[in-house]
Amino acid sequence: MERPNAYYWATHAGAEIDLVVFRGAKRFGFECTMSDAPGTTRSMRAALDSLRLDHIWILYRGDQAYALDARISALPISRIPEVIDEMEDRDTH
Repeated sequence: MERPNAYYWATHAGAEIDLVVFRGAKRFGFECTMSDAPGTTRSMRAALDSLRLDHIWILYRGDQAYALDARISALPISRIPEVIDEMEDRDTH
């Protein structure tokens, strides 16, 4: 398995995303929040466009996974292993 490159990303204008992971040609973002009902932000939209991210997962303390957008999903922290599996699956396609 390839070792991913991981970074924090921020702009001078204030946009930021907690973790950006590059796996081969794929780019993924992760945002951590304490919110019970996370939503999308301008920072996420800026990261999607500027970094050409394939997907952003918002990790939160809830128990339901759900899509907020075609490329943004809320995911309970307890389900992080599923994201790793999905990243590997996306890597092969």
